[in-house]
Amino acid sequence: MIRSTFFLLSLAAATPAVASTYSATLAAPQSAHFIARDITWNCGAAACQGATDESRPLVLCQSLAKRAGHVDRFLVDGRAFTPAELERCNASAKPTSNTALAAQ
Repeated sequence: MIRSTFFLLSLAAATPAVASTYSATLAAPQSAHFIARDITWNCGAAACQGATDESRPLVLCQSLAKRAGHVDRFLVDGRAFTPAELERCNASAKPTSNTALAAQ
């Protein structure tokens, strides 16, 4: 019994992490390819796509918002962020020209 448990634990430790897929729709779409935090984003007119085994989706969303601006929709393996999660993500968003003008 101990040997089989040890074998299963060692097998689990040797299994590589499975990368999650991420997709984001930006308020101001852009065509770009960049690295933000632990993910490479490929952005086009419709959305940004990326994959990583990083397990902190909120941090990845925030890093995208810092780099590319307000995120309208963020999906992790097909699951959409809730409005509260998006609000936390967009707290890190770089200001747009409209926001900058409103602040003056």
